[in-house]
Amino acid sequence: MKRRGLNFLDSIPYRAMCRLLAVRSERLIDPTHHLMNLAQVARESKVFQGHGWGCAYLKDGEWMIYKNIKPIWEDDLTIFPKTTLLLAHARSAFRDEGIRVENNMPFSADGFTFIFNGELHGVRIKEEGRIGAEKLFNYIRRLNKGDLAEAMRRAGEVIRRRSRFVRAMNIIISDRKRIYLHSFFQDDPEYFTMHLKEEEGELIICSEPYLNDKGWEKIENGTVRVFG
Repeated sequence: MKRRGLNFLDSIPYRAMCRLLAVRSERLIDPTHHLMNLAQVARESKVFQGHGWGCAYLKDGEWMIYKNIKPIWEDDLTIFPKTTLLLAHARSAFRDEGIRVENNMPFSADGFTFIFNGELHGVRIKEEGRIGAEKLFNYIRRLNKGDLAEAMRRAGEVIRRRSRFVRAMNIIISDRKRIYLHSFFQDDPEYFTMHLKEEEGELIICSEPYLNDKGWEKIENGTVRVFG
């Protein structure tokens, strides 16, 4: 049976030069501080990050999803309750196309929440989804047989083998308890290198260190890692 909307083959390059953020804490935190820092990172980026944004946070053990077509720096970032887990995504749409709020990440399904940035050219893999990022999320979920890190590793290997060129593929997924990270790039390491900071029971993973903040470490290219 033919699967609906599956074909990556001969598609235009999928490009999402977005900015990513994940925060996990042992205690309740106010998301505003972290979202304002992501907004500053996005606003100062060399690539325009104003095609909307979104975040996911845990409330009573369940994902709450918020998306807005405004640039993150123009939105009210004080409305979110305290939480122990936050994923956020500032969008830079390819060719300024497909700018609809439903195309904003995070995407969420089956208890997993997903954000991505990167650039994939000529991917010859079939999967369902409206845009490339959603297809990538669904492909990883399809490969997941109970070990999500292994599914991300395998998806990364297959996509690199079946693509004309993968400029970068940074993926963060959370299952409400752990954060899973896949980081890979072959160009512009200054832009695509992920960073992390750990202090006082709090883990922050971001596309860039917060401005004027110290204690950040670069995440090595090729990393597949579980934080939990």
